[in-house]
Amino acid sequence: MPLHTISLPVRARRPLLSRILRRVSLALAARRDRRALLRLEPHLLRDIGLSEAEARAEAARPVWDVPSHWRD
Repeated sequence: MPLHTISLPVRARRPLLSRILRRVSLALAARRDRRALLRLEPHLLRDIGLSEAEARAEAARPVWDVPSHWRD
């Protein structure tokens, strides 16, 4: 089979630098969102279904620990 007919996964075709930048962007977004959780008042946390302890636990997660559906 000629090499040009082999279809590589999208992830393999994306340049390495682009993947790194995306990961850094996701990590920064996670950090921003988790810090915002810490600033929410208890009644607002209840509105989104979180306790204060759950919000603190989420905010304590490392920045690289993002949901799998955020990663391509």
